[in-house]
Amino acid sequence: MAESKTNQDQLNHAKDIFINSIGETMDLYGINRSVGNLYGTMLFEDSMTLDEMREQLQMSKPSMSAGVKKLQEFEIVKQQFTRGSRKQHFVAEKDFFNFFTNFFSQKWERETKINMMAIEEALGILDDVMSDKNTDDETLKEAKHIYDQLESSKDYFNWLGNLSDAIKTGEIFKHYPIPTEHKTK
Repeated sequence: MAESKTNQDQLNHAKDIFINSIGETMDLYGINRSVGNLYGTMLFEDSMTLDEMREQLQMSKPSMSAGVKKLQEFEIVKQQFTRGSRKQHFVAEKDFFNFFTNFFSQKWERETKINMMAIEEALGILDDVMSDKNTDDETLKEAKHIYDQLESSKDYFNWLGNLSDAIKTGEIFKHYPIPTEHKTK
């Protein structure tokens, strides 16, 4: 007969389910799943040292350090001073609205910048092809089609840049307000 789980085992199991979902979700957005698991683990702690992270996640200290740095880049983990401790302590952003604001605005801003730079470079090349008197009609037609397609895609990336700005400035919350119950917690 299987041993019944203690209440602490049940609590840990519940946390593990959520930690796993955070890891899986962050993996969808291009963040290594182990870094997502690290963030999920940190959500349930006041603060953690690299040694505590390593112990809980059974990963190397360099991996923990790299993971923390990645999370710090998105401003969803911050270093915290802890009096009397010689070790660095880190704390995770626990408010998912702040997480959303920091994480997605940076991701979308980067996506916009990378793609707009690529579009401008490609349009320059296409301009050269289309203005070359030696370009045959079929190539000219294809270049024009690609040019129009890239020009059209600028609308999306401009929109995404505006969305990113609206998130960063908090403007988006005028249109999609944070639930009142959340604000009072």
